[in-house]
Amino acid sequence: MALQDIKVLIVDDEIFFRHVLRDMLGKIGFTVAGDASDGDDAVEQFRTLRPHVVLMDIYMINMSGIEATKKMLALDPNAKVVICSASDADYDAQAALDAGAKLILKKPFVPREVYEAVRKALTGK
Repeated sequence: MALQDIKVLIVDDEIFFRHVLRDMLGKIGFTVAGDASDGDDAVEQFRTLRPHVVLMDIYMINMSGIEATKKMLALDPNAKVVICSASDADYDAQAALDAGAKLILKKPFVPREVYEAVRKALTGK
């Protein structure tokens, strides 16, 4: 699958971060299918857009990234969610992985790390 064929959904409560990540993903070559500011909107966009990979913040209003991940996996057991978090807490990472996230991407990150995270989520490696 070519990079431009890979649809990514960005989920983060900070609009600036979503814009930076959208720009970063575009420069790498991915297609940004959409973006959401909370877990509720993320689940709805996941349902309608069917992205290949979701880059999801862990802490958001209304519904956490962990809860949104569980709901996405209930809709599609093959959902590929990468949790993006600034948290250093081991329990946050473990909770995200227990919810079904493929991996954790530690903020701040650089384009190469985003590329690798999306690739790993897609390939399962």
